[in-house]
Amino acid sequence: MKKLIALSLIAALLGFLFLWPVDVQPVSWQPEPAPSLKQGVYAENDLLAGVKPVGSQDLHGPEALVIDNDGFLITGLHDGRIVRTSIDGYAVKVLVNTQGRPLGLAWHPDGRLIIADAIRGLLALDINNNQLTVLAAADGENRLGFTDDVDVSMDGRYAYFSDATLHWAYGQDGEAIMEHGADGRLLRYDFSNGQLETLLDGLEFANGIALGPNDDYVLVNETGAYRVTRYWLSGDKAGQHDIFIDNLPGFPDNIRFDGDDRFWLALYAPRNVLVDGFAPYPFWRKVLVRAMLVLPKPVEKRAFALALNTDGEVVANLQHAGRSSYAPITTVLAHDNWLYFGSLTQNGMVRIEQP
Repeated sequence: MKKLIALSLIAALLGFLFLWPVDVQPVSWQPEPAPSLKQGVYAENDLLAGVKPVGSQDLHGPEALVIDNDGFLITGLHDGRIVRTSIDGYAVKVLVNTQGRPLGLAWHPDGRLIIADAIRGLLALDINNNQLTVLAAADGENRLGFTDDVDVSMDGRYAYFSDATLHWAYGQDGEAIMEHGADGRLLRYDFSNGQLETLLDGLEFANGIALGPNDDYVLVNETGAYRVTRYWLSGDKAGQHDIFIDNLPGFPDNIRFDGDDRFWLALYAPRNVLVDGFAPYPFWRKVLVRAMLVLPKPVEKRAFALALNTDGEVVANLQHAGRSSYAPITTVLAHDNWLYFGSLTQNGMVRIEQP
């Protein structure tokens, strides 16, 4: 009897892994071999072991992060709230609840806070009266399915933002990345007339956004392809795009320019041997997707952040692996002599002095 029960359970498990219906339709692709974390520019270290809590620690999922003129931290949370907290965490104020999921924040020169909300689209918040305005929720026939991050031009005319995927919704990032369907977009919103323009499509989970020096170009992270793509906005290459950095050792999330000579790039987690190994095989990717419905996602807990110079070269590599690490890091913000870190899932933010 025990043998029969065991065989029945095995048959049920195999039937689930091989036959359970899922919407994911994986596209075959072949990533380059992952760079080493044992040596070279990505060699593991513990430079992020000494991060310290900053601001209120009763904030779940402080994904995005900006600092206002008074030195207060502003972040968007899992429950839709956008909050303002003092560095010491004693003063906390809810500015607004978007009724969505604010993932990206950027200041407009006129003082408004521009918000990339994964559920509601591109929003603007008047800090003076906490009035929330929807700037864009759709692009013609295509809704903004997963608005992810945003940056605003120095002259205040444009917001550049990412729509991670047209097919999948917030919370389905794993499915989107496993599918590798190239349905992410880089868009531009014109504040002067409210028009939207698609600058790039066919992106592999379009994520973090950062304008470069003098707004000459804009960077967009392609989480599902382990790379950062550059779209030129001025000069002889205007309207063209190229690869800023490729074959990253992890999943790039948000990216921020420090206003000087560095882009700070958050890596959600290191690459996974199963995800890479199954990349050419759609059938086995479907099996992995089914397994992730009942098992934890195969994500290593490792705090991971890189600094890139304006040539796309790695100039700083900060890590710390293990249960105690502040991971996943999804945002890195350089301000004064500090690096501030936010996370999609952690409670509260942390910081360290800039290395």
